[in-house]
Amino acid sequence: MKQSVYEKITAKIVADLEAGVRPWMKPWSAEHAAGRITRPLRSNGIPYRGINIVMLWMQAMDRGYAAPIWMTFKQALELGGHVRKGEHGTLVVYADTITRTDTNEKTGEESESVIPFMKGYTVFNVEQIEGLPAQYHALAEAPLDPVQRIERAEAFFAAIGASIITGGNMACYSVSHDHIRMPPFETFRDAEGYYATLAHECVHWTRHPSRLDRDLGRKRWGDAGYAAEELVAELGAAFLCADLELTPEVRDDHASYIASWLKVLKDDPRAIFTAASHAQRAADYVNAFTGNRAAQAA
Repeated sequence: MKQSVYEKITAKIVADLEAGVRPWMKPWSAEHAAGRITRPLRSNGIPYRGINIVMLWMQAMDRGYAAPIWMTFKQALELGGHVRKGEHGTLVVYADTITRTDTNEKTGEESESVIPFMKGYTVFNVEQIEGLPAQYHALAEAPLDPVQRIERAEAFFAAIGASIITGGNMACYSVSHDHIRMPPFETFRDAEGYYATLAHECVHWTRHPSRLDRDLGRKRWGDAGYAAEELVAELGAAFLCADLELTPEVRDDHASYIASWLKVLKDDPRAIFTAASHAQRAADYVNAFTGNRAAQAA
């Protein structure tokens, strides 16, 4: 039986998680000139969104690509390039609909219904393509300044306006009190770990009824709804860290979360698509406060 797009992608993510790898943890790389933007990019420079970010990050990690730019076979030809013989492309998807017309057997009246589905197509990383204009393979001229990146993170999170309380030894978001609690900055192993954790909690912050009003059925700690919300926060934080050029830190509760995510994904092949969609909306919501419109491009 042929796997659906949902099943094929979920199977890959499940395999990575079972191997102890979180496929959305794509380390930031400055080897390529476009590495300053760590979301995968289309040939025209527009970032991919949602589940496609995770899918292309997985492929980049598997194959060791430093360049974040992807294009179709036809786009490569239009730019004067050609995909090297023997190279295999990567699946990306987009949502589409079909309209079905049904006839009522009793009245003979016709009615139309719109049915959504996921459609896939193939792209290639620019490292698989020869003959492209020089900018597609340009290397970074100099290392990026880590101080500048952290300063930008400070400004980014300050612009959101979330209530952040410092203290204790646990990072969490309280929906009833509508505040984020963060351990002191100095208790983190590095600055990027602090901001990555704060990004995770800011995605949880978007679930409040006054914001995105996200309810995934969470009733108690550790249930399926809890695991689904944590998966949304993980993906959303990875998207935000990509926009901020930060490398997310593997959290200490890594193993227990993986077990709960695996159950959610195995029970529902569409769960990762739903989580990525919620994560994208959360990242868009947060970016809107900061004026980071580029990260919200369609």
